[in-house]
Amino acid sequence: MNLISLRAKGVDPIHSQKAILRGWKLTFNVQHWFRHEGGMGNIARSNNEDDLVEGVVHLCHDDQLASMDAMESFGVAYDRVEVQLETASGIIKAFAYIGMPDYLDNSCLPTRRYLNILLKGARAAELSESYIYNLSSYSLLPEIVYPVFEAPAGNFPIYTSETLAQHKHLTALLGAVFDMSKARPKLKVIEGLFGGKDMTLFHVKRHDTSTGTETLEDVKLGRISKPVQTYLNAYLNEYSQEFSYAGRYLSDPA
Repeated sequence: MNLISLRAKGVDPIHSQKAILRGWKLTFNVQHWFRHEGGMGNIARSNNEDDLVEGVVHLCHDDQLASMDAMESFGVAYDRVEVQLETASGIIKAFAYIGMPDYLDNSCLPTRRYLNILLKGARAAELSESYIYNLSSYSLLPEIVYPVFEAPAGNFPIYTSETLAQHKHLTALLGAVFDMSKARPKLKVIEGLFGGKDMTLFHVKRHDTSTGTETLEDVKLGRISKPVQTYLNAYLNEYSQEFSYAGRYLSDPA
């Protein structure tokens, strides 16, 4: 529902409008790759005809579907199905993503960051007040407090955007490079998304406080908020647990 978040995933809609999906329920039971991110949004068929999910339907360029599929881990974490929606312009058919069994965990809870993104999108789209109230009432995952990340001592290589791109098993975040080649099976899918890239700005723009206009220069000069810095530090800690530290990344080599 949140256009800033959607554009961060490489999708810029031609047109967007409110929509209602009847006979389904909203849940947050798709387990994220990293524990601090909690449960991701999902929709599930319901036996109750009164159940519904309010949201936004987007008309998008066909060539952006591949980017959306990649970001939603289509075929791994989410399936893509056709649904029938009610809109102000009538009944339409659209694609929706639903969680796949191996990634479902009904004990999952959304984070404050994630729910804020949904709420901002819901308010911008002017969904019903009752639906927004119910959305804001979900229980939240307690925040995990991480120590400030420190790179391990040692003689590690230095990568630039050019050399990093040559190694699809490596990814960079806030000046640190990590090797994903020995990641657990469920994390293998992100090699195709993060491999050979600096993901700093992607994560910055996925924060609920993002305006979508941040730059790497803002990051380098400390012009990002304390919550965003905390969010990036959480990812550095999670990366260091899931992957191997591989070196330093210089976005603007001398």
